[in-house]
Amino acid sequence: MSLPNALSRRLETCRRYWRTLREDKGGFAAVEFAMVVPIMIVLFLGSVEFSLALSYDRRVTAISSATADLVAQEEEVDSNYLDDVMKIADGLLPPDADFADLDIKLVSVVTDADSNVTVSWSYNRTGGTPYAQDSAYNDLPADLVEPLSSVIVSEVSYVYNPPVGHFITGNITLSERFFLRPRKSLQVTKTD
Repeated sequence: MSLPNALSRRLETCRRYWRTLREDKGGFAAVEFAMVVPIMIVLFLGSVEFSLALSYDRRVTAISSATADLVAQEEEVDSNYLDDVMKIADGLLPPDADFADLDIKLVSVVTDADSNVTVSWSYNRTGGTPYAQDSAYNDLPADLVEPLSSVIVSEVSYVYNPPVGHFITGNITLSERFFLRPRKSLQVTKTD
């Protein structure tokens, strides 16, 4: 057998082999599936993580609104009343939430005749006082500063630990501030 003849047969064999491979569609779906599945899993886990985080964020907003509203409805409060408000706030989180990661601060701020905003009293869910009495409070929006008025401020933060995403993003701090004017009096006073 001559060299050109052998080479021509080998080339023909290679052509047939490549033609067979090119026309063979078996396993094509499996390859597509293997390429698409990781993307679909990431999209699914991402949507679950996003919806959970959004749910917790809405709950933090609800806690901030509810605590400020409960205090603003009273003329005076004491530590027992504020403790009960915190128990109600705990009930707004889902049962699987870590309540140690929830921080709630209630603050009554007053504005004097010169529009200086100071803390009348403050209460922290975890104990202690978040703001010293008669200290300046600079976080009040300018449109709420009116001479001789008062505002109840609820500051809520929750450290959300995503079930899967914490490997990527770590913990996420969700926070909300809510401002309400007292409803029954010029100022809500704290008796103890």
